[in-house]
Amino acid sequence: MELPVECWESIFSFLEHHRYFEPLSLVCNRFLSITNHLQHTLTITDPTLESLPRLLLRFPHLNTIVFRDFHCNLDSVLSQISQSGLPLKSLDVSNQKSFPLLGLKQLGSKMRNLTELNCSNIGSLKDSDLIEIGNCFPFLEVVDISYPDHGCGFSPNGSLYSKSFPVLVTDYGILGLASTLRKLRKIDLSGNTFITDQALVSLSLNCLFLSGIGIRDCDFITQNGIALAIRKSGNLKSIFMNGIGIPSIDVCFKDSFAYARSLCELDLSNSFISDELLCLVAEARLPLHKLVLSRCFCFTFDGIYFLLSKYQSLTYLDLEGASFLNDESMVELTKFLGNLTFINLCLCSKLTNSTFFNLTRNCPFLSIINMEKTNLGVEEFPTEIVVNPRVKSLHLAWNNNLNDECIKMAAYFCPNLEVLDVTYCPGITEEGILAILKSCLHIRCLEINRCDGVKNLEVDFELPKLEVLQAEGLGINDEALTLIGKRCCRLSHLNLEGCLNVTARGVEGVIVNCKALKEMNLRWCNNVSVDIVAWMVFSRPSLRKITLPCGSVPTVNQRNFFLRHGCLVCNG
Repeated sequence: MELPVECWESIFSFLEHHRYFEPLSLVCNRFLSITNHLQHTLTITDPTLESLPRLLLRFPHLNTIVFRDFHCNLDSVLSQISQSGLPLKSLDVSNQKSFPLLGLKQLGSKMRNLTELNCSNIGSLKDSDLIEIGNCFPFLEVVDISYPDHGCGFSPNGSLYSKSFPVLVTDYGILGLASTLRKLRKIDLSGNTFITDQALVSLSLNCLFLSGIGIRDCDFITQNGIALAIRKSGNLKSIFMNGIGIPSIDVCFKDSFAYARSLCELDLSNSFISDELLCLVAEARLPLHKLVLSRCFCFTFDGIYFLLSKYQSLTYLDLEGASFLNDESMVELTKFLGNLTFINLCLCSKLTNSTFFNLTRNCPFLSIINMEKTNLGVEEFPTEIVVNPRVKSLHLAWNNNLNDECIKMAAYFCPNLEVLDVTYCPGITEEGILAILKSCLHIRCLEINRCDGVKNLEVDFELPKLEVLQAEGLGINDEALTLIGKRCCRLSHLNLEGCLNVTARGVEGVIVNCKALKEMNLRWCNNVSVDIVAWMVFSRPSLRKITLPCGSVPTVNQRNFFLRHGCLVCNG
């Protein structure tokens, strides 16, 4: 008896990512139909353009479209999407050279129910564009207009130069947006340097459901404006800012936290904060679960100790650059971090192996640990081994003292590791990398860029889950590369930049064996002939991007030819 479609859909929905639908779709026509209906997200790149009409028909339930590395006519593509009849809810057009006004107007005429729009890092964003966004998509709930690119710089005589200085986002544009988006919940205004406190007033008065504001690098927004927004926005759950405390912290800002009854996420990155402010936040008894104090100054262990003692339900903690922290102080802090799932201790240079052990032992729910640029590798690991099966990601790059024994112990502590980054760790060798790959069978992403101690990587065992290998600047040769191709059946992204021992023979070994390969970086692989590129594209249809060795520049006709076959070929 065959299972009903609803049962298969329920089973497939347990898959971690929609990328796993592709192999399922090849099993039979029924699975193809089911996975097509379960596909909700489409990422559009230059190679996608040729097959876009077919993709829009193939996936009728797409509700999220993301443009990445897209350099073609965006207005034309948005117009095409507007005719598709898709139940679109989320659109990401970030990192484009210009605002796609015509395309968004056409999309808005057909799909007014859009709820999320990302226009971050858009060229020449201006007030009139914001007003059009509000008119086209009145039901937007999440908007990102952060860090518009206005092409400002300095002329040869030292004066400020801008391509179009009047083309800026001001308070007027924010007022126009806020007046039409009555359901707005989250907005990121970061990097819009000419908006003032009045923009926050407009949002607070017009958007009664506002729960999240991002205002990093908004130079004319003052502490008074932020305090007013906190007081007036009763539903505010998250606020992200920086540069607080220059030259000092205002009383009104300190007192505002007493009114932030719903605040769950607080980011004060790159600010001059004091223990007094931390104590006021602690005494406000907020429902806080995320705290970011990355690269903050002027607070001490006493302040953070008191704060964490009051917020033992925190799940996300970022203390990057807190140079006063040492192993002994972290022993005290971990007493309050029992619910933590993420911690960032990057640039805390006094922390050693002891802190790593205490985190894995005392934080049973911890999933991601970032200890880049610390002092890992110093101090012995304790003989008592406490396994933490929840840890999935370790980011340990730029630790000069990190060695094979350390990462072997890390593998014992974290047997279910999926992501490991030990970039620029010169003390690690091939022996240590192979040991952790043997112990941690779930590794999906391995980053070993510029690990000078890794002279080669001869993998003589299966790595069925490895999808991303970043091996920039290593001494990998053709034999080792062919072995990697044979052992890593799921490999999709391979970075070999600067691997001078690799030739076309090693590349062939990967292309032949890695049927899921999507991206390959061969920049500075000067022993790889560019003549192999056409064979790569035709032999491995899954390839979407190839970065050529330096000095290799495809002609326009060649580039377009490869694009028609679904692969973007980039200059080295």
